[in-house]
Amino acid sequence: MSVIPQGTATLRKAKKITVKTCLDNPFVFQWKTINGEDMHFILQTLEEKIKHTGLKKIETPRKKKRSLTKKQMEKKCDASTNELPKEEETEGHRQKPGWTDISIRRQLAIGVNEVTKALEKNELLLLLVCKSAKPAMITSHLIQLSASRATPAGQVPRLSETVAPLLGLTSILALGFKKQSDKFTEAIEAIIPKIPALEVPWFQYRTEESVAHAHTDSSENQEPEELAEELGNELTSQKRKRTESNQLDLSHVILQPLKIKKLVPNPNKIKKPPRKKRKAFSA
Repeated sequence: MSVIPQGTATLRKAKKITVKTCLDNPFVFQWKTINGEDMHFILQTLEEKIKHTGLKKIETPRKKKRSLTKKQMEKKCDASTNELPKEEETEGHRQKPGWTDISIRRQLAIGVNEVTKALEKNELLLLLVCKSAKPAMITSHLIQLSASRATPAGQVPRLSETVAPLLGLTSILALGFKKQSDKFTEAIEAIIPKIPALEVPWFQYRTEESVAHAHTDSSENQEPEELAEELGNELTSQKRKRTESNQLDLSHVILQPLKIKKLVPNPNKIKKPPRKKRKAFSA
């Protein structure tokens, strides 16, 4: 038998247990499905409107740099001296990189981050989300946000496939129309009735009723700017009325109990008695 010499044995330290506190939500939020006819109608109206406005992002193609030999470098230098006037002509015909019309671009909120910020500031009249977003957590938080702001929102399949190429982008997971969107008022009015209302247990109202009420009050002879302002004012005023009224019908709301699977004590939070500092005695 091998004998361990004295003074060489070491004790292994026990691994620290990492504890993470997590709260689970008893409610499950899901986007409502849109019918096939409504989906095609929404995509067609968006495609026609974007083509009519001519909004697009122009990006300069990036060229990959490759390591060249001495002979290739010499040939390139000779060719560059002969092709200088041709390059100047092509640069004149090229468009500047960026959006074609910045004023129209400011009327839209493109992307999940931009849409979330606009919803928090209550700046949107309509929100459309693509069904191809994976994982679903990327867009699931927008259900509660849009319901709290009384903003019509829906999940449209093939939104990114149809709209992204028209705008010169690779993908669009969320598209929001702001309250100052004068160019898209007709499209917003046509799309909102096709979107089903969101179901959130602690909000007892529907966005469809508010939009229908706004349409009845607006006259036919009004300009698109006035229509957009009236839609925004109606939504904000109804939101204020709901917050002021405390009489909410919560009879069908059922809160599920929180299930705790396991409790693990956190050794890092155990308070230890403070150590007394030794005073240094001067000789």
